[in-house]
Amino acid sequence: MNSYKPGLYIVSTPIGNLGDVTLRSLDILKKSDIILCEDTRRSLKLLNHYKIKKKLVSYHKFNEKKELGRIIQYLNEGKILSLISDAGTPVLSDPGNILIQECINKKIEIFPIPGPSSITASLSVSGFDDKFIFYGFLPKKEKELKKTLSNLKGLNYSIVFFVPNLKINFYLKQFKNFFSGRNIFLAREVTKIHETFYRGSIDNFKLFPYPPKGELTVVISKKYNKKELEIDSEIKKQAMKYLKKYSLKDVVDLISKKEKISKNKIYNICLSIKNEKNF
Repeated sequence: MNSYKPGLYIVSTPIGNLGDVTLRSLDILKKSDIILCEDTRRSLKLLNHYKIKKKLVSYHKFNEKKELGRIIQYLNEGKILSLISDAGTPVLSDPGNILIQECINKKIEIFPIPGPSSITASLSVSGFDDKFIFYGFLPKKEKELKKTLSNLKGLNYSIVFFVPNLKINFYLKQFKNFFSGRNIFLAREVTKIHETFYRGSIDNFKLFPYPPKGELTVVISKKYNKKELEIDSEIKKQAMKYLKKYSLKDVVDLISKKEKISKNKIYNICLSIKNEKNF
């Protein structure tokens, strides 16, 4: 591996499966003087797994301003510092932006070490348009939530949210109000043992009878125009008929050849039919 310059390294870590860590991420963590982490207990699971023993400094949303001066001092001393979050790519809906802004102001070098992200992982299997907006965690109060969703509903892109599992039905009800006519993809425990995907139209998507366990990433599709909706409706009718007789693969091949539409689109429509009960 190359030698590393002093500075701040933004290091992506696995979102579940420890095997998803990159070689470069492990290398910089091994060569760091200090590792900044949200929860030292969670980070130690990864570090111990790969036999990495380094000085850990707790750095989270409740102390990021307080710890800023001390961290900048370490960096001014020419040390190598790595910032990791509990899972995935740091700073995206996680602490770190205040530190990065301060490093920019003080001309301290910052280096990204890319890797796992539940945002791109979920979007990649959603079947939705790849032009997307990442919002992150939504407001918790209904009045603020409605205002936010009202601003977002006019955007014709896929939209990615992080949603607390205990409040999933609270948000689903509002999605139905503001994103009617769109499709929804919900990813639970991405890359973990109990990884589960739910697909369907927002209008028909059923509320959960009990909160699903684990972390949730929700992707809302872009808006569909009338012609697209008519095409999708026709494909769905055909798929519902053929799925009673043929395998999923055969149905996708059959409709794709007949309608000259991408297999990926048909596959996702078929999956939404099979998962309409959601549970």
